[in-house]
Order: sequence, then C-alpha cells, then structure tokens
Amino acid sequence: MRCSACGARTEKSASTSVTELGNCLIIVRNVPCYKCCECSETMYTADVVQRLEEIIASARKLMQQVSIIDYAQVA
Repeated sequence: MRCSACGARTEKSASTSVTELGNCLIIVRNVPCYKCCECSETMYTADVVQRLEEIIASARKLMQQVSIIDYAQVA
C-alpha cells in the first residue's frame, strides 16, 4: 500500500484513534492500520473504519466522559 499523502510505502502497524463527541472522549487503542514510512500518515482499511464506527456508536450510548477501548478485545 502507498501513502495517500506522499506516495511513500506503508507498513502494517497499530494506532490509537481519538474521537471527541461533545463532552465525551472515546479512545480506541491498538487499531490496525498502515503507517507511512516517510511522513507517518496513518491509514485504515474500509473494514477497520466500519468497525471503528460501530465501536464509537456503542461507546456513545454509554455516555461516559472518557471511554478507552482496546480494538483487539472488541473486534
């Protein structure tokens, strides 16, 4: 896979996704991604984006101020 920002090669990695929804902060750790070797841009596959949206929607229902979720444990 090539970086969408600079065109350099990417490698499989894991990242942390942080989403702010009003007064709620949702942190999802260990999200599978591709990271650019040159500019460190993070890219997710479509299936990971879909699962992230589901995780965030589920956490939003709990309406906590901060939710920290491990992707590997809920995916």
